[in-house]
Amino acid sequence: MIEAPTRPPLQLRAPSVRLMLSHPAHFVSFGFGSGLAPFAPGTFGSIVGWILARWLQPALGDAIFFSALLAFFLVSVWAAHETTEALGAADHGAIVSDELVAMALIVAMLPGAFWQQLSAFVLFRLLDIRKPGPVGWADRNVDGAFGIMLDDIIAAALTLFLLALWFKLF
Repeated sequence: MIEAPTRPPLQLRAPSVRLMLSHPAHFVSFGFGSGLAPFAPGTFGSIVGWILARWLQPALGDAIFFSALLAFFLVSVWAAHETTEALGAADHGAIVSDELVAMALIVAMLPGAFWQQLSAFVLFRLLDIRKPGPVGWADRNVDGAFGIMLDDIIAAALTLFLLALWFKLF
């Protein structure tokens, strides 16, 4: 019986400012530094996405903003891959560009009252952490950097759907 060569286990490495600044991919995947927060890095990455969307969407307009968000999503897939390799972890908590993109998408699709965006933020974080239904399915079944990004996009879509339903009914 011939055994396939096995890849040596990845060396685990701690995220740090030094690592973040060592490569543009790490700077992106760490959410411009928000992923290095000592607690709840995903929440900090989501806040950065919220702030950037509130600032950039009005300045750029919808067409340019959504094109840039799609480009940032694609760059983030590459960045997440590079950073998982550098950290030696499949989906390290410091990788928050997925939360950043998802929250920016939510805010861009929900312009208006602060309380609506705040409720979307809370709901998105809950869905991202608990990973119900399709969010959990994507998290468990889609590997690699695309999987890191996909479950948050699904959580964003679910957030928008649930809020639209809530607003329609109440």
